[in-house]
Amino acid sequence: MDIQVGDIVKLKKQHPCGAKEWEVLRIGADFRLKCKGCGHQIMIARRQVEKNVREVVRGED
Repeated sequence: MDIQVGDIVKLKKQHPCGAKEWEVLRIGADFRLKCKGCGHQIMIARRQVEKNVREVVRGED
């Protein structure tokens, strides 16, 4: 899966604030994601992100 820093990804489940879109801030063994709804940041395992991504909305080019 080709996900880059700055991309916006839609996940299967929504955040408790109601948003499904997350901005990718860091990539490695873990991803740092920032909720586009409330700004909450999480660290999540690469495997889990790749499993739960519905689509990559856009990237900064």
